[in-house]
Amino acid sequence: MKLGFIGLGKMGNRMVSKLLVEGHEVVVWNRTKEKILDFRSQIVDKDQSAMLVVAESISDLIGKLDKPRIVWSMLPAGEITHQILNEISKFVDEGDIVVDGGNSKFSDTEEESKKFKAKNVKFLGIGVSGGIIAAQEGYPMMAGGDKSAYEHIKPILDSLAKPHGGHDYFGEGGAGHFVKMVHNAIEYGYMQAIGEGFGVLENSPYKLDLEKVAGLYQKGTLISGFMMERTIEALKNDPTMEQVAGVIGTASDETVWTVDYAKEHNLPLEIIERSLEIRIESETDPKIQRSFAARLVGSLRIAFGGHPVKKK
Repeated sequence: MKLGFIGLGKMGNRMVSKLLVEGHEVVVWNRTKEKILDFRSQIVDKDQSAMLVVAESISDLIGKLDKPRIVWSMLPAGEITHQILNEISKFVDEGDIVVDGGNSKFSDTEEESKKFKAKNVKFLGIGVSGGIIAAQEGYPMMAGGDKSAYEHIKPILDSLAKPHGGHDYFGEGGAGHFVKMVHNAIEYGYMQAIGEGFGVLENSPYKLDLEKVAGLYQKGTLISGFMMERTIEALKNDPTMEQVAGVIGTASDETVWTVDYAKEHNLPLEIIERSLEIRIESETDPKIQRSFAARLVGSLRIAFGGHPVKKK
């Protein structure tokens, strides 16, 4: 297929690369031209290079697409996404498809969906997971919005999902971003549990090889999976967690939104809420910073997402 893609950050540039490998034609635009030039210079395959088109502006990007035009925005949630979607809305027409692939707040996605629907433009809010590893493993994508638009762009989603990712449609408006929001909140609790558990193992009366422990935990146990695989990687690279400070990193908006939603609806969320508090407290609390748990959680964030975590 042919699509326009806005945003060549650490997720966006990998997604575009995957789409080019899969044979899609991609028209790209980024707020800073340096990222476009750097991205283009890294493409050595002539066929892929021929399938990449650089736009000078959002209006130029949309003008280079065929009807029905597909425009995918991959920018951080909040004001910048709101501004870009407003700019896109000036140039798209009836039947075109607009995708917000960032982690926008579901209620914001509801409002954007209404605005585009009023113009007879099909809108999708798609939460994209998997971190930087997903470029090889495949992206898991959680879609909400116009179902006919979802059906139309399935070849794009199928390509991004290869070989082990996936995608599904969850309902109108902000449904997809709601599902992604809760995913990120669960991730907090899960990572904190891994950190604390290995903190106990590290402090045991036995001289345990923690990488070996994680390796066995990964072999069909109930806690095996993607995050345990990252735990093995983190322990292999830094067995005693001496290279990472225990400042885990700024709390993600998605987890804050999930906690707020749970409070508004009187839903239990004790584990996730406490894991959120620990991340915030890790910014200033020396006891948390010194803990093996906090340092391992920070290492996991680097391993799967390439997040900026403070190092020693």
